[in-house]
Amino acid sequence: MQRIPYYKFKIMLIAIPKEIKNHEYRVGATPSGVREMILAGNQVLIEDNAGNGVGFSNQEYLNAGAKIAKNAAEIYSAADMILKVKEPQMSECKMIKEDQIIFSYLHLAAEPELTKMLIRSKSIAIAFETVTANDGSLPLLAPMSEVAGKLSVQSGAKALEKANGGRGVLLGGVPGTSKAKVTIIGGGVAGTNAAKVAIGMGADVTILDKSLARIRYLSDIFGNKCNILYANIATIEKHIIKSELVIGAVLIPGAAAPKLVTREMVSKMLKGSVLVDISIDQGGCFETSKPTSHSDPIYDIDGVIHYCVTNMPGAVARTSTEALENATLPFTLEIAAKGYKKAINDNSHLKNGVNVMNGKVTYKAVSDALGYEYCNI
Repeated sequence: MQRIPYYKFKIMLIAIPKEIKNHEYRVGATPSGVREMILAGNQVLIEDNAGNGVGFSNQEYLNAGAKIAKNAAEIYSAADMILKVKEPQMSECKMIKEDQIIFSYLHLAAEPELTKMLIRSKSIAIAFETVTANDGSLPLLAPMSEVAGKLSVQSGAKALEKANGGRGVLLGGVPGTSKAKVTIIGGGVAGTNAAKVAIGMGADVTILDKSLARIRYLSDIFGNKCNILYANIATIEKHIIKSELVIGAVLIPGAAAPKLVTREMVSKMLKGSVLVDISIDQGGCFETSKPTSHSDPIYDIDGVIHYCVTNMPGAVARTSTEALENATLPFTLEIAAKGYKKAINDNSHLKNGVNVMNGKVTYKAVSDALGYEYCNI
């Protein structure tokens, strides 16, 4: 085991802890990404066996130029920037230092305790999910939205099997039987990818969205392969009570998800039908949603199966890690090269990612959701 000399590094010490959330196998950087960071003049520290869940060995990281830390305490004590996938867990929050940069998914609007601890730490918490692009999109959220969208249909189809409490319905049916009805609420990145898979499996698909521009875009993509309708209370209720699978893919950047499906609506749904809530990281868009894990993913309310796993892309950790790094690496390198102050001053999109800074909440949707005073950077 190589021990780490804690001296001042040339540009920045970027540290990658092992993810500890339930069944979270992703890792904050691949060996190739680490090589890029080191070629840019940084030092990289990665926790022992952090990449094992996606098939990256300590030796591969050593070959790329990283050092290996024996535990999380070494990671957090040495790092200028913590690069990880999921939000820091409570045990990790206790190790975060003042002025340390946390670059990760955070979803703070649904995490009051995490927000409180980040405020107390006086760290700089930059959330992947609120970094923007010129076209208004969310480039660091998009890769995992693509993965979660595709997985939502796969997971929903599995939950529909009778052995798992579902109706025992095959999404595409077979000749002489009915196709399963699938309703997708939200036609953004996740919803679009869910629709691609559901259509490919032969289901009868309806997408509901509130943006007329998005509805026109989806119509251009899918043509007559699915129904694309304007989302209001009436259309939502009409379609979910007839559907075997309902996928919630609603997103308001950085804010808590709106509860578009009420408990009363759920009680009217087909027994054995399935709800998959992709929005659960932001609190969920079904009134009956509560966070679940990969080890215990589903529960039953009124005979309706709920799948509300908060880290869905962790199920396909290798694909997710590589896709996420493709999006995050340029921002990681920019922060490391310039320091966070100059980086966020030079890049307004990166500035939009800063949710908590030096004990203040700096993202409006989070302050509104949790009742903190908003501090404009």
